[in-house]
Amino acid sequence: MAKAEIVAKRSTRTWSGHRVWQDYLTMTKPKVVAMLLLTALVGMCLAVPGIPPVKAVTLGLLGIGLQSAAAAAFNHVLDRHFDAKMARTYHRPLAKGRVETYKAVLFATALMVAGFAVLWQLNALTAWLTFASLVGYALIYTVWLKHATPQNIVIGGLAGAAPPLLGWTAVTGQFDPHALLLVMLVFTWTPPHFWALAIHRRDDYAKAGIPMLPVTHGIAFTKTMVLLYTVILALVGLLPWLTGMSGWLYLAGSSVLNAGFIGYALKLKFADQPGHAWATFKYSIWHLLALFVVLLADHWLISLLAR
Repeated sequence: MAKAEIVAKRSTRTWSGHRVWQDYLTMTKPKVVAMLLLTALVGMCLAVPGIPPVKAVTLGLLGIGLQSAAAAAFNHVLDRHFDAKMARTYHRPLAKGRVETYKAVLFATALMVAGFAVLWQLNALTAWLTFASLVGYALIYTVWLKHATPQNIVIGGLAGAAPPLLGWTAVTGQFDPHALLLVMLVFTWTPPHFWALAIHRRDDYAKAGIPMLPVTHGIAFTKTMVLLYTVILALVGLLPWLTGMSGWLYLAGSSVLNAGFIGYALKLKFADQPGHAWATFKYSIWHLLALFVVLLADHWLISLLAR
C-alpha cells in the first residue's frame, strides 16, 4: 500500500508539472503566434529578390514570436475577469486561477524584454515597431477599444496586421510601400474573421458586457458587414498584382480564395444555417494562411524566372 501511495504521489507531481507547462504555453496563444509568424516570414521573403539572410530570419522570427507571445500573455492577464464569464474562455489558466496573476505578469514581461532585446540586435526600427504593436494589442485594444466601441476589431486590427511589416523591416531596416500592402491585406481580413466568431459567440459577449458588433447592432447587421468587408478584402487583394509586387500565380490564387470567402459571407447573409458562422470563421483562418503561402510561392516563381 505504501509503495502504491508513493507511485500515486509521483504521478500527481508529474501531471501537475506538465499542467503548469501547458498553462504557460496556453497563455502565449501558440496557434495565433504561429499564424502571425507565417505572415512575418512572407514579409521577410518578399523584401528581397532571393533568400533573406539567415540571421535576419532567425532573430526576426524569434523576436517577433517572443513579443507576440508576450502580448497574448498580457491579454490573458487583462481579460481574466471577462474570460471567466465566457464559455469560450472560462477554462483559461488565469480565469480558472491555475496561474497567479503576478506570475503571469512576470512571464509576459520576461517574454517582452527578451523579444525586444533580440530584435534590437537586428535594428531599432523593428524592435520599436514590434513593441508598439504589443502595446496596441495588449493595452489599447484589450483595455480600451474592446470595451469602448463595436468598431474595436476594425481599429484594433492594425496591431495584429503588423507582422508582415515587421518581417520586412527585420530584413531591410526600412519602410516600403509593398510591406504596407501586406498590412492592408491582414487589416481588411480581420473584421470579417472576428465578426464571424462574434456572431457564433454573440450570447457569450453579451453576457460578459463586451460591445461586439452583433451585441450592439444585431446579428443581421453584422452579417452585412462581414459581406461588405469580404468584398473590400477582395479589392485590396488585387493591389499586390496591380502594383507589380506579385504576378499571375498570386492573382489566380488570391481570386479563388477571396471568392470562397465572399461565398461563405453570402451564405451567412442570405442562407444562414446553424453552425455556418463558425464554419466561416474557420474558413477565414485557412484563407489567410493560404493567401500568404500563395504570395510566397508567386514571389519565388518570379525570382526563378528572372534568373
